[in-house]
Amino acid sequence: MKHKTIQTPDDLTLDEITQRFSTDAAARKYWEAIHWPKGPVCPHCSNKKPKLIYEIKANKAKRIRPGLRQCAKCGKQFTATMGTIFEQTHIPLRKWLVAWYLVCSSKKGISSLQIQRILDLGSYRTALFMTHRIRHALRDPVFNDKLRGTVECDETYVGGKTRGRGRHFMGNKTPVVALLERGGRVRSQVMPLVTGKNLKEALEQHISPKSTIMTDELPAYRKAAGRFAKHYVVNHSRREYVRGRAHTNGVEGNFSLLKRGVVGTFHHLSAKRLPLYLAEFDHRHNTRFLTDGERTIIGMKKSEGKRLFYRNPAK
Repeated sequence: MKHKTIQTPDDLTLDEITQRFSTDAAARKYWEAIHWPKGPVCPHCSNKKPKLIYEIKANKAKRIRPGLRQCAKCGKQFTATMGTIFEQTHIPLRKWLVAWYLVCSSKKGISSLQIQRILDLGSYRTALFMTHRIRHALRDPVFNDKLRGTVECDETYVGGKTRGRGRHFMGNKTPVVALLERGGRVRSQVMPLVTGKNLKEALEQHISPKSTIMTDELPAYRKAAGRFAKHYVVNHSRREYVRGRAHTNGVEGNFSLLKRGVVGTFHHLSAKRLPLYLAEFDHRHNTRFLTDGERTIIGMKKSEGKRLFYRNPAK
């Protein structure tokens, strides 16, 4: 079967989504064009020969769903959602497209309750699982390169407030460390405890040794940044925030956006799910120079090979 390439608009907007992909069939064709830019690929045997892949006509009476294909090489059937976060979903793909756009275009994030209202989903639990699937897709488990140039490093604490324990009490907060490449990317991660050893491992894993490191006066950074080309420190305790090119204003601004999202949008984040929210904010920062449509398409392309289960799948 000859594959017809569908042009995926880079300037995708919410209005265009509602007009062009108002039906499940149109949304499915759009996702297939993103997922299979050169034609269908069998997820079972990796066969990509058009003559050996057949599309089965949908038949509701026989329970043949739209978009079903069969591979002549291995004899197995598949759809474009297999092996992605959309597999076995009961939510229409057209609603998934809108949810993806809203998550990728909302600077301070969008709550699952708002997603539920906009998409008319059956329950808050459905909307929450949906948004967590999107965040899971945006997460990069492995990085093939390291941050270079000037890299700002800082830590913050995310969590609730406790009365009577003082503003510096951290017992109910989760440490988050972010590494920001000036003019480039950011990588944020949850750290169980901010120590010199933990920081050293994070910096050496993600930053090139030829880079220049910018930190505050936290003593743990002295040991952590020892193997890098240069290390500049600004002393915030003495109200020193900028000294020439030495500052951590970029990474602190990134934290400010995260905190505004927590306080104004999500209100409460569990420590277990915090890495998913960090992936969402990192994705928006790392694609900040692109349009909302381009940012959404790049995010959707990360869906391949990522499943998210709240329960163990049936064996």
